[in-house]
Order: sequence, then structure tokens, then C-alpha cells
Amino acid sequence: MQFDWRKGEALLAVLEEGSFERAAERLHLTASAVSQRLRALEEEIGQPLVLRSRPCQPTPAGRKILLYLQRSRLLEQEWRAEMALEDQGWLSVPLAVNHDSMATWLLPALGECLQQERILLDITLDDQTHTQGLMEAGRAVAGIASQPDTLRGCRAEWLGHMRYRMVASPAFVARWFAAGFTRQSAQRAPLAVFDRKDLLQWQVLQQVFGLPASVLPCLYLPSSEAFMRAILQGLCYGLLPELQADAELAQGQLIDLLPAHPLDVPLWWHCWNLQPPRLERLTRAVCDGARSSLRQPTP
Repeated sequence: MQFDWRKGEALLAVLEEGSFERAAERLHLTASAVSQRLRALEEEIGQPLVLRSRPCQPTPAGRKILLYLQRSRLLEQEWRAEMALEDQGWLSVPLAVNHDSMATWLLPALGECLQQERILLDITLDDQTHTQGLMEAGRAVAGIASQPDTLRGCRAEWLGHMRYRMVASPAFVARWFAAGFTRQSAQRAPLAVFDRKDLLQWQVLQQVFGLPASVLPCLYLPSSEAFMRAILQGLCYGLLPELQADAELAQGQLIDLLPAHPLDVPLWWHCWNLQPPRLERLTRAVCDGARSSLRQPTP
């Protein structure tokens, strides 16, 4: 069967935009024309490719074709740039990145590479445990994950450990932990949690005090900047990356509540086994930057 790229573009647009209407705007077609192209492709393949939900989601067969189309698009962009068929030669790369890497080491590591290679990042921020799902769904071609297990056709490269510290401001400690940071005081004081996917706080408090999440009063703050600001203002205590809190800990603006119990989260870079040259150079920049910023195991 010869693949019809017009139908493939319709599938790609629907899944990336999330609806037939937005896909139609992107392709300068009517929603009916997009639907007809997609239906024709599904008839050729012999199975449904899209779940007509809000937003539209790929079926297992649709996911496979989506990954193929995204890889083909990146290869074409790379080829066009190298052959100088585009004025700018920019390559847009969708990545899945955890919030704390984004807030600390990632952009400094990539700055020079992005400019030299003329790469535009399209970043989806999510917990590091959800990276593989984003890649499988076609929303990213590479990303940072906390597990080394890879999707078929992909590889994982070691980055390092991101160390976290349970911290609070001196004023917060004086108010809530004057008699010490104990199991009882931890249950009374407000705890900062990034979002409901964030399990790191529970991991530490379960390990140290045996506290389940259900007994803790929580503030949900889904912003790295707001998360740290709330802790510095004395509104709550919480787990911060050492890279983010080092200066404040050294200056006494934050206090390490559990100096003997840091949490080290392993991070890997997931990408395709075979990548266009610029994506491979991006991978090298990510790995080099991470290994100079994150903690590495002692030989």
C-alpha cells in the first residue's frame, strides 16, 4: 500500500491539535474534509486510528503511525535545513521535561546548542514518571524520565541524581517546629505539594515518619517559582531541589529539616536510537550539561 501523505497530515494535525476543527484551521481545510481524509486512512489501514474524545487521542495503531509521521517530519525539516531550502532552517523539537529540571539545569545546559543548531523547543512539562507516556502518545520525541526502561526503538542515557532537601524558612520552623521536626509536628504543619502527581513529598515523610498522605494538610502549588516562594515566605514546608535551594540554605533563608535524609531521584534521557544529526547533538548537550550539574554516583 502506498502511503498517502495528505491523509497522514490529517491524522497528525488531529492528534497534535486535539480536535478536527483546530486541525482544519491548521491545514486550511474544512473539518469535514479532515474527517474524510482520516476516515479514508482508517479504511486503508483496516482499523480506527483516533478516539473521537476531547481532546482526540490515538488508538494503539494510530500511535504507531503518529510516531512514524513525527519522525518523518523531523527528518524532512533536517534535510530541508541542510539543503538550504528554508530561509531560517529552524528545527522544532517536542520534549517532555520535568518541572525541576526545567527550573534548574536544563536551559543553561542547552543554551549554546539551541543557538548553534537553530533548534526550537516545544516543551511539555510533566512529572518525570510520565515521560514515556508522553513519548508513546506522540507528544514528545525525547525527554527526561526517572526510569531506564525504554520504548521500542528508543534508548536511555544516564543523566545523574537530582537531590532534594526537605526545607522550611526560619520563621516557619519557629512557629511549627519549635520543639523539633517530629511525626506529630509534621502532621499539623502545612506541606507544599506540586500537584497530585507529585509523590516525592510522601516518599520522604513515609520513609522517615511512616506518615500516609491522607493525614497531611497540603498546599498544591503547580509552579516551581511559586512553590519555592511560598516556602521562603513561611507559608509551608516542602521538598526542593538542592540545585534550587543551595544559596538560600547557605544564607540561612532556609533550614534543612532532615539533613540526614536527602532524597536522590535518578534521571535518564530517553530518545530514539537513530536520530537526525541535530537531535543527536542536542542529546549530547543534554547529557553533558546534566552530568556536570547533577550528582553522579561515586566510582
